[in-house]
Amino acid sequence: MSALERQLQLQDLPNISTVIARKLRQAGVNTPEQLFAMGSKEAFQRIKLLDPTACLNMLYAIEGAVQGIRWHYLDVEVKSGLKAFFTALNQ
Repeated sequence: MSALERQLQLQDLPNISTVIARKLRQAGVNTPEQLFAMGSKEAFQRIKLLDPTACLNMLYAIEGAVQGIRWHYLDVEVKSGLKAFFTALNQ
C-alpha cells in the first residue's frame, strides 16, 4: 500500500503524539475525520472526563491538529478563547 492509499491516522496530524492519540481513542475519537467534525473542545471535554489531569497545552495541541498547524502558531484570540474554555471546565 502506498502512502497515498494509507488512511490518515490521528498521529499523522500536527501535535498529536502517541499519548494524545491514545487518549483521543479512549474518548471515542478514532479518526482525524471524527476529530475535525467534533472539534477540539468536544474532543478535549471527552478526554477530561477520563483524565482530569488533561492540561491546557493538550487542548492547544488538539486545536492545532484540527487547524493543521503546530499549536505554537495558533492565533492569539483562539488561544485566549481556549484558555477561557479550559478555565470554565475546571471550575
